[in-house]
Amino acid sequence: MEVLSVASEVYPLIKTGGLADVAGALPGALGSRGVTMRTLVPGYPSVMSKLSGGRVVKELDDLFGVPAKLIAARVAGLDVIVIEAPALYDRPGNPYVGPDGWDWPDNWKRFAALSWVAAELGMGMVEGYHPQVIHCHDWQSGLAPAYIKYAPISTVKTVMTIHNMAFKGFFGPEIFGQLRLPPHAFGVGGVEYYGGISYLKSGMECADYVTTVSPNYADEIRTPEFGLGLEGLLNGRADTVVGILNGIDTDAWDPSKDAALAQTYSANTIHMRQVNKKAVAEKFGLDGLDGPLFCVISRLTDQKGMDLLLQATDGLVDLGGRLVVLGSGEAYLEDGFRHMTARHPGKVAIANGYNEALSHLMQGGCDAIVIPSRFEPCGLTQLYGLRYGCVPVVSRIGGLADTVIDANPAAISAEVATGVVFDPNSAHALYEALRKTVRLYHDEKLWKKIQRRGMKSDVSWDTSAARYADLYATITGLMTNDDPDH
Repeated sequence: MEVLSVASEVYPLIKTGGLADVAGALPGALGSRGVTMRTLVPGYPSVMSKLSGGRVVKELDDLFGVPAKLIAARVAGLDVIVIEAPALYDRPGNPYVGPDGWDWPDNWKRFAALSWVAAELGMGMVEGYHPQVIHCHDWQSGLAPAYIKYAPISTVKTVMTIHNMAFKGFFGPEIFGQLRLPPHAFGVGGVEYYGGISYLKSGMECADYVTTVSPNYADEIRTPEFGLGLEGLLNGRADTVVGILNGIDTDAWDPSKDAALAQTYSANTIHMRQVNKKAVAEKFGLDGLDGPLFCVISRLTDQKGMDLLLQATDGLVDLGGRLVVLGSGEAYLEDGFRHMTARHPGKVAIANGYNEALSHLMQGGCDAIVIPSRFEPCGLTQLYGLRYGCVPVVSRIGGLADTVIDANPAAISAEVATGVVFDPNSAHALYEALRKTVRLYHDEKLWKKIQRRGMKSDVSWDTSAARYADLYATITGLMTNDDPDH
């Protein structure tokens, strides 16, 4: 089976968040399931710089007003089709945001072009390439199902995966005439959303199936609290909404051979993590590491609950904990953590921005990772934490609740606990969770059991890839090589 994955970012070519990790890992996981997946991605500078040996498979004179080429290549283990359109994608820095900190004003066009190319590939634009399924990720590819739905003739099926409902790709109605859609597509059953156009809503409305990145989140977004105005649409097509957990690339995230660590280790040599803890302490200028070292690797936003952690930081230090933060985001939160660094020198530290190697070292050296999100479709950092013995402390929400088992008395007795889960989502509940974590940490035998159990959790793509392969087979009526009757 041929599947075209459509993503605005894919690791290791371009990454701003977890979407890139998913888009980068899923193709490899599906290979053993009889699914061949190519990934369509915009030709940003970082993508173009990594291309070598590619071939032009299509030239376009008019891709929303600009010339473009489609380049097929094999890069970093991925089969990709790259849209080389300098007028749309040859821009420095973040792929969505300009140097002034605002979204690029033509993002509507840049990602309409991505979606349009995806649909045309699905309908045979390139001779010899006929994918049976187009798998769209988030709003940036959300128009692709609409282009398929409103095409005169099309047999290709579409799947729309929601990684985060908060980002809807909303634009004013004035762009509709330039989207290459028929007039009747601007309606409730098409791309229209509260008088404007939402690319995410378009994909959710027009795709054959909608998936989210955890079963719990699939339920949550059908409620007013988390559906953000789209819960009615989802409830109306509940039989085609599926939650499939994300996995992680267990080769890229493997503490037994991770070059970013000061010391590699396994579940059987977990005591060797202490070398990494010292390396993290040196990197951040910490002192007194007899207590637990907590970390945050996150966008610093209210959605991620960072304001709650900021309120709980004084209490965490009083408990004997240390905190290191890697991330950037809302100015008041960055300033708040910098203030905490000055208030608690040697005990709290922050590194602004994102650093892939440092994130690996932190997972390999810190004792616990704090993820107090207000909503979290799946989350990957807690999966990395489990894999590395960095015990997750998470809010009982979305995929966090699906992947972390709270160390309550019953779970400890049954020997299934893998972390600390708290609710409600408040600074007080977070502080109590941190206090509980400190108590667990000082029970060395129990703590190591929790760490080892997390490290042995199945956080790979194996189970989830099988579910995606089954979904593709269901909507196409085709069998994959993994089917017993194939």
